[in-house]
Amino acid sequence: MTLLFCSASDNAEDWRREIAKRLPGLEIRVWPDVGDSADVTMALVWKPPAGMLASLPNLGLIVSLGAGVEPLLEDPTLPDVPLVRMVSEGLTVDMAGYVALQVLRWHRQMEEYAALQAAERWQPLGHKPARDVTVGVLGLGELGTASARTLRSLDYRVLGWSRNPKSVDGVESFAGADGLAAMLPQTDILICLLPLTPDTRGLLNAGLFAALPPGAVVVNAARGGHLVEADLLAALESGHLRGSSLDVFAEEPLRPGHPFWSHPAIRVTPHVAAITHPSRSADHVAAAVNAFRAGQPLPNHVDRQRGY
Repeated sequence: MTLLFCSASDNAEDWRREIAKRLPGLEIRVWPDVGDSADVTMALVWKPPAGMLASLPNLGLIVSLGAGVEPLLEDPTLPDVPLVRMVSEGLTVDMAGYVALQVLRWHRQMEEYAALQAAERWQPLGHKPARDVTVGVLGLGELGTASARTLRSLDYRVLGWSRNPKSVDGVESFAGADGLAAMLPQTDILICLLPLTPDTRGLLNAGLFAALPPGAVVVNAARGGHLVEADLLAALESGHLRGSSLDVFAEEPLRPGHPFWSHPAIRVTPHVAAITHPSRSADHVAAAVNAFRAGQPLPNHVDRQRGY
């Protein structure tokens, strides 16, 4: 069995080294040096060229280097073989840390204090205890649940929303359209960690923003496709929203001159909320390969109908 690696944004040699530690003897090729395509039975990829996977006649397993698989599902030529998404402790820890950072940044008024420092002004601002700040988390999968638990450990009131009811200790759970309508008016800081599906695309829109209380903050660390950019800009310009932290965008990299770069109420990071490091994620790849070889159930197998 041969594994083909394909990613323009990841270091192939780092991945080859870490996988070899766990799966000695496995042949690993790096696209575009495919060799005989009939040899390739598994692929480890992130945003491969459209049609590349379809060119592998004996492909039996696809492992995504990212937690989101919509770049793969958008390829109309994607082979009908098992698809596994990336879930690793490192990704989960990273995301929970990013979410906590953004919540603390807005709650503890770090931007305002930075401006006061620049002006050499010693001026304590009003402080609201964490227990009096409500954070709503959209998506209670691996990343959302870990983020919700981290926020609870910091004493925030945490609400969680998902398509189907879920139970997380200390988190008030909401589900479905009625649940979302009930949660939003209570939410001071909204975190989006949803998978991108036809049902969630464009969910962060004018209607959702209007349902949040005045002065709310929106954080999107899921996918750029969740956000209607013009609606966010309008909600910020009207003053209804206080600010936004964005790690993901409809087009990446964010183009020069995009209004998000210079907007005083928007904080931009370049899709770095959770990074797939080979040293801490290769175990997941090895587990998927071993399960595939043994004909056993695959870990984090993607349901293509749901999109995750």
